[in-house]
Amino acid sequence: MSEEAKLREEICILAKSMFDRGLTCGTSGNISARLSDGTLLITPTGSSIGFLDPARISHLDANLQLLGGDRPTKEIPLHTAFYDTRNGTGAVVHLHSTHSVALSMLPETDPDNVLPPLTPYSVMRLGKVKLLPFFLPGDAAMGDAVRSLAGQRTAVLLANHGPVVAGKDIWAAAFAMEELEETAKLTLLTRGLKPGALTTEEVRAVEKLSQP
Repeated sequence: MSEEAKLREEICILAKSMFDRGLTCGTSGNISARLSDGTLLITPTGSSIGFLDPARISHLDANLQLLGGDRPTKEIPLHTAFYDTRNGTGAVVHLHSTHSVALSMLPETDPDNVLPPLTPYSVMRLGKVKLLPFFLPGDAAMGDAVRSLAGQRTAVLLANHGPVVAGKDIWAAAFAMEELEETAKLTLLTRGLKPGALTTEEVRAVEKLSQP
């Protein structure tokens, strides 16, 4: 199996898994992954990630021109902003996950770090997650907002919209996205209950574990 064929299959497998577990719904969300030749696979516009056809996933060249498959999602600027500003990014996942979106709308959410350090896993896989303002769907300004972070964040949360996570490959990006949604859920479940979050020292120790 070629690299491209394998990656198409992996996108579909992980997309269906996330869809089946309610991490996004309907035709919301999009996924991209970069091939070794610099071209990009990205889910088509108007498609449900729970019912993707590997052959119809959009294939874009280095100039983002369509090489094959269906017409791509309009969220391309959001994805390319991560590829262009974070070295080693091999995939980007954007969903409309319920708990993450809910967290984005609450006034007490810290815009510089939306997830409190409740578990070591969110710290290791995500670091600090930045809350970005609301943009109209498909607005290229979303990509500009990600670029303004200069590659300092692996994940952002779009207000009233959903999370976006970059990873070294499609598996890492998908697993980090799942961690973000689960931590958002924990945050909402424990809000007002004074949960015992990790201390500053514990966070620093965890961060050292995740360093290469």
